[in-house]
Amino acid sequence: MREAVRVVVFGAHPDDDDIKVGGTAALWAERGDAVLFVSLTSGDAGHQTMAGGELARRRRTEAEAAAAALGVRYQVCDHRDGALQPTLALRDEVIGIIRQARADLVLLPRPWDYHPDHRAVAQVVQDAAYMVTVPNVAPLVPHLEQNPVFAYVSDRFTRPGPFQPDVVVDTTPSVERKLDALNCHVSQVFEWLPYNNGTLDQVPADAAGRRRWLQHWVEGDAAQAHRCRAQLDRRYGPIRAAAVRYAEAFECCELGRRASPEELDDLFPR
Repeated sequence: MREAVRVVVFGAHPDDDDIKVGGTAALWAERGDAVLFVSLTSGDAGHQTMAGGELARRRRTEAEAAAAALGVRYQVCDHRDGALQPTLALRDEVIGIIRQARADLVLLPRPWDYHPDHRAVAQVVQDAAYMVTVPNVAPLVPHLEQNPVFAYVSDRFTRPGPFQPDVVVDTTPSVERKLDALNCHVSQVFEWLPYNNGTLDQVPADAAGRRRWLQHWVEGDAAQAHRCRAQLDRRYGPIRAAAVRYAEAFECCELGRRASPEELDDLFPR
C-alpha cells in the first residue's frame, strides 16, 4: 500500500498557495495525501478599503473555506502583510512547521519576485531547508532524520534565471476545484487585485458571472500546459498529454534533498 505523502506549501499571503498549487493540491487530497497550506502573513494589508484585524479575520475565514474546497489544511500566521523579514525567529518558526508536519515535500516561491513578502518567504524557507535536520536548531521540535524534497512553484520572472520545470502535473481534472477555492478568496479575486490592476469595473456583480469571470485566473495554467507539452508527453504519454488543458509545474530546489526522477514521479500526483 502506498504511503501518504506529506506536503507543506509556503506562501506569503492567504490565496498565494491556492493560485500556484490549487490544482495539484486537490489531486494530492484526492489520493489521500496530507497537504498543509501556510501563509506566513495574515494578509492584513491587501485591500483598498479594509485593513488590520478586520481584514486579517476576513482573509483567515476565506482561507478556511478554500481549504475545505480543496481538501487541505490552511495555517495563517500572524505576521504583518507587507513587512515580512527572513529573521532567525521566523526561520525557527518555519523549521517547526516543517518538522511538525513531518514533510516529505516542501513547496516555496523562487527568491526573485515583485513582492518583498514573497522574496522573504523564499529566503526563509531556503534557509530552513538544511536546518530541519539539525537537532540543536529549534530543539523544542524534534528534528527530521531525512531532509524533505524542496521545490519551487512556477513564476514568470526571467532574471537572473527563468523558471525551469522538473515536474509538470496535469491539473485538468481538478481545475474546477481550484476555481472553487479561488472563489472563496472574495476580498482578493473580486476586490483588491482587480482594484490594484485597474480592472475593478470589469468584475461582475452576480455570483454566476463572477464564477465565469474567474476563468482568467487559470489562463496561466493553460499556457503552462502549452509550454510543457514535451514534458507532459514524457510523463503521461502522448495520448493523455494531448488532452491536457491545464497544468502546474515545479522546479527542484537544490538546497533540499535530491530526489530521483522516480521519486519525484511518486511525490507528485499523476
